[in-house]
Amino acid sequence: MSAFSDHLETVQDRISRAELRAGRAPQSTQLVAVTKGHPPERVREAIEAGLTVFGENRVQELLAKSAALPSSVSWHLIGHLQSNKIRKVLPVCSLIHSVDSVELAQDVDRIAAELGLFPQILLQVNVSGEPSKFGFKPDSLISNLSTLLELKRASVIGMMTMAPLSENPESARPVFRNLRGFRDRCEAESGTPLPVLSMGMTGDFEVAIEEGATHVRIGSALFV
Repeated sequence: MSAFSDHLETVQDRISRAELRAGRAPQSTQLVAVTKGHPPERVREAIEAGLTVFGENRVQELLAKSAALPSSVSWHLIGHLQSNKIRKVLPVCSLIHSVDSVELAQDVDRIAAELGLFPQILLQVNVSGEPSKFGFKPDSLISNLSTLLELKRASVIGMMTMAPLSENPESARPVFRNLRGFRDRCEAESGTPLPVLSMGMTGDFEVAIEEGATHVRIGSALFV
């Protein structure tokens, strides 16, 4: 067994234990392996270990790695997306986690129509209110939710957030709990299911799973 396989087994075991503690179904959490800063050779090792879903923060790395690796791999963009990069991203990306404004969502929708694509997107919500973070303010998102759900090509399937960095995973729990509650409110008010919650990284993914994360974005615990 390779070193990567050892790390993957440890992470998968931690995910399974968190699901069990939360009373959730086994394998109800999608592991998104974050490949930021790692070359295609390391990603290939991860593919050989059985992973198929990868997340990239930077568009340039996403494009280079998606071109160098098997087409069976699913790529998610988890970092900030600029409008001038949308046209390059959409053909290679199965899910964008980081749509953080109405204007960006509308640009994605318009360019998707030009390319004949039907992308899936998550709305990034700045639950913690940190000035340094991208994302919708909750009140703003409520005001614009109907517009976002009426996009013709881009499908809003859930939300994403990031908790403040901390050495204590428990400090992230209120952030994750608030996103889940906010998502539930948006579902109730709109009548539209928003099943995906992308929240939790290497330092806090177990707490995120306990609070309802469906996708966890893990890099350094895998690519040690």
